[in-house]
Amino acid sequence: MRGPGRLGRDRAGVFTAVLALAAGALGVGAATAPPAAAVTPPVGFTADALSTYQTNGIVWTLAEANGVVYAGGTFTGIRPAGSPAGSNTTSAVNFAAFDAATGAPTGCSLSFTRSSGTATVRALAVSPDKSTLYVGGYFNAVNGTAVNGLAAVDTATCRPRTGFAPQFGATVRALDVARDGTVYAGGDFQTVNGTARRFFGAVTATGVLTGWNPDADEPGRALRVTPDGDSVLIGGDFFTVGGAASHALAVTSAATGSLTRAYGASFIPASAVIKDIVTDSASGGWYAAGEGAGGNSFDGRLAMGLAGFDQRWRDTCQGATQALRVYQGVLYAGSHVHDCSSMGGFPNQARKHLTAQSVDDPDLLGWLPDTNDGIGEPVGPRALTVSSRGGRDFLWVGGEFTTVNGVGQQSLTRFANTPDTGAPAAPAVSVSAPRAGEVEVSWRSSLDLDDSLLTYRVYRDGGSTPVYTTTGSSLFFSRPQLTFTDRNVVAGRTYSYRISASDGTNTGGLSPAATVTAASSASPYQEKVLADGADLYWRYDEAGGAFAADTSASGDGGVYVNAPGYRATPSAVAGSAALSLNGTDEYVYSDRLHHYTSPTPYSVETWFRTTSTTGGRIVGYGNNIGTARGHTSSISDKLVYLTNDGRLAFGVQSGAARPTITSPASYNDGAWHHAVATQGPSGMVLYVDGAPVGTNAATGNRSYNGFWRVGGDAMNNAWPNRPTSDYFAGQVDETAVYPTALTPAQVAAHHTLAGTPPGPGDSTVTVTPDEDAYVNAAAANTNYNDSQLASRGSTAYLGYLRFTLPSAPAGQVLKSARLAFRTSSDSTAGSAESHSVVPVTGTWTESAVTYNTRPTLSTSVLGTITGASAVSTGYSADLDATALGGALGSASSLALTSSGTDSLRIWSSEATAAYRPQLVLTFGDE
Repeated sequence: MRGPGRLGRDRAGVFTAVLALAAGALGVGAATAPPAAAVTPPVGFTADALSTYQTNGIVWTLAEANGVVYAGGTFTGIRPAGSPAGSNTTSAVNFAAFDAATGAPTGCSLSFTRSSGTATVRALAVSPDKSTLYVGGYFNAVNGTAVNGLAAVDTATCRPRTGFAPQFGATVRALDVARDGTVYAGGDFQTVNGTARRFFGAVTATGVLTGWNPDADEPGRALRVTPDGDSVLIGGDFFTVGGAASHALAVTSAATGSLTRAYGASFIPASAVIKDIVTDSASGGWYAAGEGAGGNSFDGRLAMGLAGFDQRWRDTCQGATQALRVYQGVLYAGSHVHDCSSMGGFPNQARKHLTAQSVDDPDLLGWLPDTNDGIGEPVGPRALTVSSRGGRDFLWVGGEFTTVNGVGQQSLTRFANTPDTGAPAAPAVSVSAPRAGEVEVSWRSSLDLDDSLLTYRVYRDGGSTPVYTTTGSSLFFSRPQLTFTDRNVVAGRTYSYRISASDGTNTGGLSPAATVTAASSASPYQEKVLADGADLYWRYDEAGGAFAADTSASGDGGVYVNAPGYRATPSAVAGSAALSLNGTDEYVYSDRLHHYTSPTPYSVETWFRTTSTTGGRIVGYGNNIGTARGHTSSISDKLVYLTNDGRLAFGVQSGAARPTITSPASYNDGAWHHAVATQGPSGMVLYVDGAPVGTNAATGNRSYNGFWRVGGDAMNNAWPNRPTSDYFAGQVDETAVYPTALTPAQVAAHHTLAGTPPGPGDSTVTVTPDEDAYVNAAAANTNYNDSQLASRGSTAYLGYLRFTLPSAPAGQVLKSARLAFRTSSDSTAGSAESHSVVPVTGTWTESAVTYNTRPTLSTSVLGTITGASAVSTGYSADLDATALGGALGSASSLALTSSGTDSLRIWSSEATAAYRPQLVLTFGDE
């Protein structure tokens, strides 16, 4: 983290993905980097889920002995992996046993039942010699033999032990067994064997009540005997132990239950409980899982010391941790973590259910297989255990989930320290020609669920030998940009680049080819922006996809959300494209967390163009990136926004105040305008079109971890002249952020170097298809008039679209055209191959066209679709405006064709309005 008075590009401590990126630029045949090695240490298990039997209800608890994994819960049957619910089910009443290595049942069959009410198994524990499995819960019979809340099972024979029949007055939720055979229990009960034992009690190996009596005031949920046998660590809902204050967590004497270490009211919030406790002799630690209510509660993990029982570290992520296990120095957790912003980590977003972190610190490691929330409350995983068999170690996970890594699998799954088989995804690539003799290849780092450190290889012009190799780290919440500058290029020549990602064992597929023509000179505007120190610079030149390349040296790439309009023209600066935003839900966010400390000087710069009368947030800083849960920021600062009447505003948060500058003039006139907002020791300045339009003396703003966003985010009513819309409708170009306050001379120079941007006379018209359909050679007489279009050469698919083209405005011509579309959610929708857009010369109708009646096509090609490899992603293809211009004022049909074997599927005009294909036409002066 940068210190006070500096603007940090990323947080250098907790949750930072460190790039091992070689500096400089290399030509063909150069550059190697140390390879990544699957799995990235210290992670011990792959993220590849192994074939495992399932249950038809919740698994609450797991234990293991001698290569057998025992599962207890609330279920009535088990079924093989891959079997849907209700099929191939074998009876298993609240208990099942499985071979740790195969995931199949062992034949040990016990039924835990009640004469009334719903029986459940909530706790399992194995004696230190592995001879006895203790089963706790809410039941009064096992295989028809009377028991009450706690049973003992011989692991060798899978038979309940006779003579062990302690009586628990209510549900047993936690168990552990000491070396001397004492069985410690926690739960909802208040009597054991008819004697008062409030929520915690212990019995001997024969079921006789002991003197251990913590006497808590609320239920127990977790307990663990320390490795030395002297203490029992207890967790739960309680506020007192033995009449003394200690909430949710306490250390007690193993002999008497007396309180030996209390934790005050400030240690665990009153709204939180402890759900699991594990110990680890190797690290000298014990670890507790928290579940709380509300943002100020405790939902994460505690790392405590066995010597002195003091806290070593605390994970304050939100997401109700349910289960913990330590394996080879790594703490694995089952939770539904969704917000780690309190630790300087990722903001509130989609839940993750399985995580790993070193026992030495709370940083999340690159191990992120996932489940869903599932049934029940729902919270996903509920139990973890580690078992060994056949020379392999296995991490078993139980809970209430119904999918694992996106595949149907209910309540049980497992992972192993077997060789990794999962390959990283292909990188998203952007190429540019920033100056003479250079091509810049940038890519968003890939994801691999068990390897954060990956090796990347860059290939040029279809070659088989990489021209550049490097390594880089990434996590789901931190996807740093990597860049290779190729200086072995000739001006005017076109080059193509593809990149692969490898975890050291598995190499993913090559990215789609990205092509660029080497330039003969640099953009004066770009060079000035970089020379003045921009450490985020988005030019918006991508043709599609979700990756926005950063031209600055910091490599702070962006992410396009909801497929905004790519390569909009005319742009604000010659030689670059612009980005169109719909004013509803389209925006761009920075892919790395920033840390900002006030009073830090900074500048925000962008070009914008709009005719909107509902205003909107153009650029701003917020605490959320928002792709799933709570997609807007709860904290916002450093905003540049447009009011309903078109005036430009720049505001910050300073305590409860919102110091804001609002321009006297309006700028929603359809022309390009240059906006720069600065704040430094002299206060705030807002510039428009190279000149200052207002100042404010405020030097302070809000300090927090966050992300830059362009195009929209939350705005509350405290902002002066708050616009009707939080999102900006119009076009943006050349957005930059600087760690300094630009001077008036620098701002004026930027505006001048852009030249004279296109004025309001240029206009863009978007049209959607009047008709569209596709045909399939394998069903030659079938008409496909549905929500998708398709293109493929082998076993041909052809897609057809008919547009009514407008006439050109008086005195103007068609300057550019592009086909914008979104790949469908079909798993085969993306295509790494090229697909052509050609004119249709024959006749067809949406409701009748089939492969056998397909229309004839022109031999000319209007445009080519390349790189549309991801599903549910927006793309566009530039079209020949001159050729299309001859059809203006009439209906024109286009076809999607291919000569390859990889199909492309896109949403048609029958899909949701935001996903329909569009023909984007830009008109300008002749």
